[in-house]
Order: sequence, then structure tokens, then C-alpha cells
Amino acid sequence: MSHANRPESWELVVLPDGTSKVAFEKDKKVENAGRFVVEREDHTLGNLVRMQLLEDTRVAFAGYRMPHPLEHKIHIEVHTTANSNPADAMILACNNLIDKLNRMEEKFDAEVARKQHQGL
Repeated sequence: MSHANRPESWELVVLPDGTSKVAFEKDKKVENAGRFVVEREDHTLGNLVRMQLLEDTRVAFAGYRMPHPLEHKIHIEVHTTANSNPADAMILACNNLIDKLNRMEEKFDAEVARKQHQGL
């Protein structure tokens, strides 16, 4: 069985020369809206960021999509209320997500240490 369309595994994570990890495109029709194009990411990051964005009351809409299964990037659409903008909302969401993941890692490490101390 041939996998002619399947990319090499390194192409899933290595950015091509001259490519930015994240680019922002302001929506030309909708005020306080835009699209972030994130290279070399998939549904895992897209859904995490979308859910975190939706926790912000200043975010009116947040969604993501993968343009094509063979394109290794996601588009994250963000529409905010008048008292915010997509860039600020994205920065806040990413910082909050990092904090949550750090707390989860600390709890995990503490539980592993506790289990090792008990001899399990």
C-alpha cells in the first residue's frame, strides 16, 4: 500500500525556512475580528485555545479549523467585543492556558511523588 500523499513525519513539526509560527490576519469586514494562522499545529492546540478563549467574556466568538488534512496548520478565528481586540484576547488565553497546564503538571508530579513515597 502506497502512502504517496502522506508527508514525512518531520514535516509535521519543523517550520519551513522563512515561515512564522503564528500570523495574524485582521478581518476586513468585521470590527474586532481576525484570524490567527498557526503553523505546524493540529486539533489538540486548536481546541485547547478555542475553549480558553471562550472563557473570556470579551470574546464574542472563537473557533478553529484545519484548512486541509495535509496542511499542517490551524486557523483560529476570534471576534471580540468593542472593549477588546483579538490579539489581546489571544495573549490572555495563552497565558491562562499556560498557567492551567503548569498547575496540572505540579499536581501530577506531587501525586507521583506521593505514590512513590508510599511504595506503590
